[in-house]
Amino acid sequence: MQTGLHRNTISKVYRQLETDGVVEAMAGSGIYVRDQQKPREIKTPPHIRNRGVTDLDREVRKCVDGLLNAGCTLQQTRELLTREIDWRLRCGARVLVSTPREDIGASMLIAEELEPCLDVPVEVVPMEELENVLETSSNGTVVTSRYFLQPVEELAKKHSVRAVAVDLNDFRNELSMLKELRPGSCVGLVSISPGILRAAEVILHSMRGNDLLLMTATPDVGSRLLALLRASSHVLCDRPSLPLVEQSLRQNRAQLMRMPQLHCAESYLSTDTIDLLRKEIGLQIPATAS
Repeated sequence: MQTGLHRNTISKVYRQLETDGVVEAMAGSGIYVRDQQKPREIKTPPHIRNRGVTDLDREVRKCVDGLLNAGCTLQQTRELLTREIDWRLRCGARVLVSTPREDIGASMLIAEELEPCLDVPVEVVPMEELENVLETSSNGTVVTSRYFLQPVEELAKKHSVRAVAVDLNDFRNELSMLKELRPGSCVGLVSISPGILRAAEVILHSMRGNDLLLMTATPDVGSRLLALLRASSHVLCDRPSLPLVEQSLRQNRAQLMRMPQLHCAESYLSTDTIDLLRKEIGLQIPATAS
């Protein structure tokens, strides 16, 4: 049967169905729908037991004992644990990245870095459309930057969905470079996120005052981008903007008195925020090499 889906996508679906107990894989035979009346054998993945947790069964008993000591009955304990696990499975079903439509570029930057690192679908949804999307299906976690967390949390709470803010890169290398530029230098900033450009202007002005001439542009406005490239001695951009900046430099090289020094910020998110997000939504965190 031809589905038109990439085989990696199909594999992820089968793995999720197997995790949820809907299907079971039989070595050398194939994948079959599981008999729902048949008790499911739960196996602990070996790579989890290698992470310093010597007895996972003991950890489970400690959790149950803690609830019993707090006054819960066994039935209440079962309901509490099941509800929490079910909720985390819902949260881990997909990730919706949401910012206002006027700065949807910020969502695109977040989604670009999350998608290769998460084993769930990642979708970009403008904040103005988020409520309609959640009304259709409330499975998943909504991710945004801290600038927009409050309105996103309010929408998510109405639909019993988790809202999580990701932390941005501190751009230490870029700021160090800008501090070393001689007064009077012209710096060009290019990003698909207008919000990032506005924030960068404020930060750079507070850091260097009027020492530097600053120009900003989004890569989709060709005339403004060309003016920036003509005037700037240094150009900083994000990864999605880099191909368009390089293309504009090649096409207009004859019009440039000098080629600006081009620097691309490799990461928009901080180094540990993706692992923290995986933990928040109940996804497995990759083991680090010892």
